[in-house]
Amino acid sequence: MLELADKIIKGHRLTREEDVTAFLTADLKELCEGANKLREHFHGNKADLCAIINGRSGNCSEDCKFCAQSGHHNTGIEEYGFLTREVILEDCKKHEAEGVHRYSIVTAGRSLSGTDLDQAIAAYQVMEEECNINLCASHGLLTEEAYTDLKAAGVSRYHENIETSKRNFPNICTTHTYEDKIEGIRLAKKAGLEVCSGGIIGMGETWEDRLDMAFSLSELKVDSIPINALMPIKGTPLEDNIRVTEEELLRTIAIFRYINPQADIRLAAGRAIMDNSGEKAFLSGANATITGNMLTTSGNNIKQDIKMLETLGFDLSKQHEETK
Repeated sequence: MLELADKIIKGHRLTREEDVTAFLTADLKELCEGANKLREHFHGNKADLCAIINGRSGNCSEDCKFCAQSGHHNTGIEEYGFLTREVILEDCKKHEAEGVHRYSIVTAGRSLSGTDLDQAIAAYQVMEEECNINLCASHGLLTEEAYTDLKAAGVSRYHENIETSKRNFPNICTTHTYEDKIEGIRLAKKAGLEVCSGGIIGMGETWEDRLDMAFSLSELKVDSIPINALMPIKGTPLEDNIRVTEEELLRTIAIFRYINPQADIRLAAGRAIMDNSGEKAFLSGANATITGNMLTTSGNNIKQDIKMLETLGFDLSKQHEETK
């Protein structure tokens, strides 16, 4: 694994045509050591923190089996319409003051259009004017014009998870397709947006599905890859799934680093599965995380994340993040 890491540093890139089954049996300590070496080479000691706000909650038309916000499931989640830009701006300023590098509005639903899209655009515009933070967006499957409008409003990165492998996707969602996700990523890129796209492990997929997802993201050349571990939610079809182990999650993170050496590997949901909210993951290839109160499965608040990362030797200064 360490020799492979050196090979990647020298320019080699893994493809799905290669036999990578050794990842599944390699010594975990050595695998993670190699992944950390790749992280250090391609990203130095820089770490990236992002935070989100749930801009529109519940009653989603899509039937994603993992999601509490789907109208097809009975999870008791709070439902509300699009938040006012004043509420969003206040929350953005609070997160900026706490040292977060990126801020995103996330909305439930297949897409965002009409008045809600207008409200989102207005919120991004005012944040662009009044804040010094990188803006991201997560609003489902949009029209080409909508991606362009988001870019013009100050958004630099769009989030569109592919969730799992192409093979496994129909087992997770039937109201939209894997191809719909790929088209959304293509349109976001066409509009000049960076792309954040990853998925969830622990939904009944195989290791081969996880490898396929890692290669798909490499082929899509995404900029950021959030890795979530399923935290089964009562009322969803996956409520009885067994949680993945910390070792399983660390192996996944390390593998994704080998296959996507230049992307941010971002810890998302499921950090509570790991000791100290994922401390080992940041020495196993991860260089970014979602933080803040919205991520209830983290276990850490922003100040705790910053302290942990600085103790590990990461640089959380904002200079390297500014793209404006």
